[in-house]
Amino acid sequence: MTKVIVTVAPTGGMASKAQNPNLPTQPAEIAESVHKSWKEGAAIAALHARRPDDEATCNAEIYRDINRRIRERCDIILNNSTGGGSSGDMLVPRPDGLFESSFEERLKGCEAGAEMATFDGMTFADVHGGREILVVTTPSRCEALAKRMQERGIKPEWEVFGPQHILQDVTRLIEKGYDKPPYYINMVLGADKGFQGAMPYSHDILAAMIRILPPHSIFCVSGIGPAQLPATTQAILLGGHVRVGLEDNKYYSRGQLATNEQLVARTVRIIKELNHEPASPAEARDILGLKAV
Repeated sequence: MTKVIVTVAPTGGMASKAQNPNLPTQPAEIAESVHKSWKEGAAIAALHARRPDDEATCNAEIYRDINRRIRERCDIILNNSTGGGSSGDMLVPRPDGLFESSFEERLKGCEAGAEMATFDGMTFADVHGGREILVVTTPSRCEALAKRMQERGIKPEWEVFGPQHILQDVTRLIEKGYDKPPYYINMVLGADKGFQGAMPYSHDILAAMIRILPPHSIFCVSGIGPAQLPATTQAILLGGHVRVGLEDNKYYSRGQLATNEQLVARTVRIIKELNHEPASPAEARDILGLKAV
């Protein structure tokens, strides 16, 4: 029976409590939500840190606090973001009126002892809160981030938003030896309204991206907003793994705000209905080649 890894993304770097009061932003809240999601079947926690004022950060001390609180409760795989978010410590004003995402802040996501970290190896514009934010990850910055992860013993979760991201720096860095197989590639679809260069979700787009994955890859699919349910269901049918949570989708159904554990529980039900099983954290570590805890 196929084992499907379920990742919960409880917070993200953009959503706010004003949009969904169930969004956990502080370490104790995040740990509680992740623990509930683990009990429902999540094997990986894709974590973003927030400051005490709920603004985005990659502060390593805050990440360490989150990681410690979660590890005290369960054995879920810890995956810290090096993307950060669209506010707070991540924003650097530019003289042209735009903002830039702080690369130095992003690097701090590697310093909190997580087993995995998200790797966004692309340059794009993030349109959020009336701001245009340049997320600049040039080839040399990709190299610096990949080296930092390798030095810290962190397995990258290669996060991509379109075919070009797979074919360019992700493939280049894999071929240079910055990761060991299997390569875990998370395809985020449906973010096109906020991220210039991101792709909408469709069956054909997802199928095309799967076909161009590097050899020895396994894939995860994240669908944004209403794309979450169909995209993750298609991923299961195509032999992949899935990410759900309030980072990507604030609603359980039209007009009904969700909790993280509700979204995980629904995904696990679908996995079982399709005659598969959710992977435990130990099984997911074995699939990904991570050390046991």
